[in-house]
Amino acid sequence: MRTLVPAKFIVERDADKCIKCQVCVNQCTFESHYYDAEEDDVKTRAGKCIGCHRCVLFCPTGALNVRRSPLEYRDNYSWIPEYIEDIQKQAEQGGMILTGMGKDKPQRIYWDHLVLNASQVTNPSIDSLREPMEMTTYLGSKPDKIEIDLATGSLKTKLAPQVKLDFPVMFSAMSYGAVSLNVQHSLARAAVEAGTMWNTGEGGLHQSLVKYGNNTIVQVASGRFGVYSDYLKAARIVEIKIGQGAKPGIGGHLPGEKVSAEVSLTRMIPQGTDALSPCPHHDIYSIEDLSQLIYALKEATNYTKPISVKIAAVHNSAAIASGMVRAGADIIVLDGIRGATGAAPKAIRDNVGIPIELALASVDSRLRAEGIRNQASLVISGGIRNSGDVAKAIALGADAVNIGTAALVALGCRVCQQCYTGKCAWGICTSDLKLTKRINPEIGARRLVNLLRGWKLEIDDMLGGMGVNAIESLRGNRLHLRGVDLNEKELEILGVRMAGE
Repeated sequence: MRTLVPAKFIVERDADKCIKCQVCVNQCTFESHYYDAEEDDVKTRAGKCIGCHRCVLFCPTGALNVRRSPLEYRDNYSWIPEYIEDIQKQAEQGGMILTGMGKDKPQRIYWDHLVLNASQVTNPSIDSLREPMEMTTYLGSKPDKIEIDLATGSLKTKLAPQVKLDFPVMFSAMSYGAVSLNVQHSLARAAVEAGTMWNTGEGGLHQSLVKYGNNTIVQVASGRFGVYSDYLKAARIVEIKIGQGAKPGIGGHLPGEKVSAEVSLTRMIPQGTDALSPCPHHDIYSIEDLSQLIYALKEATNYTKPISVKIAAVHNSAAIASGMVRAGADIIVLDGIRGATGAAPKAIRDNVGIPIELALASVDSRLRAEGIRNQASLVISGGIRNSGDVAKAIALGADAVNIGTAALVALGCRVCQQCYTGKCAWGICTSDLKLTKRINPEIGARRLVNLLRGWKLEIDDMLGGMGVNAIESLRGNRLHLRGVDLNEKELEILGVRMAGE
């Protein structure tokens, strides 16, 4: 069937600069470039380019450029080009439209409507280059009070397991198969060097990554892929995944073309078969059921590891979070509507869930109002783009944040949203052994560490400007935030005042 969907990108080739080296042919995984032996020329196939820029950046002579198609549609606010093209695709394919990455619609991003405070005159700022700035964060349940033996000075209160972070930014859950093994090695190495955590996702833990266990979070999801006793014992934190921001209410889906021999071994499923996670956990239909699993995992790990529970940010997140804390969760992870994924139905990604800023503020406020905020750490993800977002998240009440897309962008991702195809030209979201070699774990780890170091320096300056020398002093301190161009209800939910007040 001939497609009626026009090309999104046009590849321009400067014939005077092109030396026919075929680098573009070898680098492009979507067959946009090809070599015509009869004419001894390198040519481009219309409609194949997905805008990943790999060919442009690797062309030795700078002969290539990629730009958007200039094709114009008649103006119609109800029938924008995206809706027309989606219908054309479904008329041709007869199925759901899959996509990768997170929501890309122009919905309000509340981080951009929040501004931070700075000290002037009465509360002197701190020079972060000359004075120490404390970024250390501890994740885990905290007691209501601490008792000390006055005779010995020792701690009488028994503390729940705690995990120390040198910087409150961790790497989001990205499973083996969804991303390549070299990506996971990059994340794990960077986590060790930066003093933070990386997350295996729901795809199990490859044996070559066990050595990074002290900086590893493992997931127990509805599919239970790769879950067994050694898997739980190898990690520092065990996370129960209930949902994720990119596809709340539905299970995971790893296409069979990405389930290689190594992936099948790690996930404990047949090679080449789709890895389908059920929508619900079939042993969790209530808060009481969740509590049973939490304590089963605590028993299995001899009460030595914090148990985290991850949910998508939805309408009743605050009430759910309250139940999770009372069920015994040591860490709550909220994943917002802009959270990314390797594969999700486009309709779900774009229409289900709520912004992480509103969910974070409402959950933090609810737990504080009930007097149980100290009983669980609060981690958020789904749309953290820069150090400013991190600082604002901490001020809204988060103990730490997860970054996924930002980490992949640091490794070379161009956010082309073709993750589900398994053809990632940058070697990130693929199981193709030829392509995975494009990620060098040593270089990848260095790039990720550099990113975190850069963000830390920027947050040091932000804190210093506020007259604050420790990240703990910013946590949940919404007096350091003001809203811009927000209505009264939004300000109420966020718990901040309007700029100028």
